[in-house]
Amino acid sequence: MIIPQTISIPPQSGRSFIIKQGQVLRVIDPLGEQVSDLFAFAEQNHDCRLSSGRSLDYAGKIYLTTGDTLYANDSKPMFTIATDTVGLHDFLLTPCSQEMFEILYKHKGHHPSCFENLFLSLKEHGISEADLSTTFNIFMNVRIDPQGKLTVGVPTSKAGDYIDLRAEMDMVCGLTACSAEGSNNGRFKPIHYSILG
Repeated sequence: MIIPQTISIPPQSGRSFIIKQGQVLRVIDPLGEQVSDLFAFAEQNHDCRLSSGRSLDYAGKIYLTTGDTLYANDSKPMFTIATDTVGLHDFLLTPCSQEMFEILYKHKGHHPSCFENLFLSLKEHGISEADLSTTFNIFMNVRIDPQGKLTVGVPTSKAGDYIDLRAEMDMVCGLTACSAEGSNNGRFKPIHYSILG
């Protein structure tokens, strides 16, 4: 029996990898309260990419969990959520970026971001910055009040919580340990992942 390797993504960084149809991506929060941004492209056609709009439209809800499907922009299934020990993730907000830190938080100077870390990780696969859009923000706690106001709260994930995403096609993926203070209860921690099957 082959034991899958668990890979650690250091705080405020990212990794890219290939996953094949039928394999399962397990994303683990080893310490708790840490968000991980996921984006994906069809391995052989980068015009086919993860779509928040298609996924939420077809699910008829904004919180996706066990049994739900993440779709591509051309409506092909990309992932099915097979197991989810948390049940609260975000698919509305774009990955944090340098511009976001400057506009929302008036940050001066460079700040690590998920957008930058996704691009740096994926560029070896021929992915450009313009190819990236709304990520599936694993373990992120985004609430909406009756007036439509968004609030980013502390992730509800505890140490060891995980989500299993079954690949429905061959894909190239980018995954981060989120760099935004407000999304991770003010602390930056690693994310672990493994590919099963």
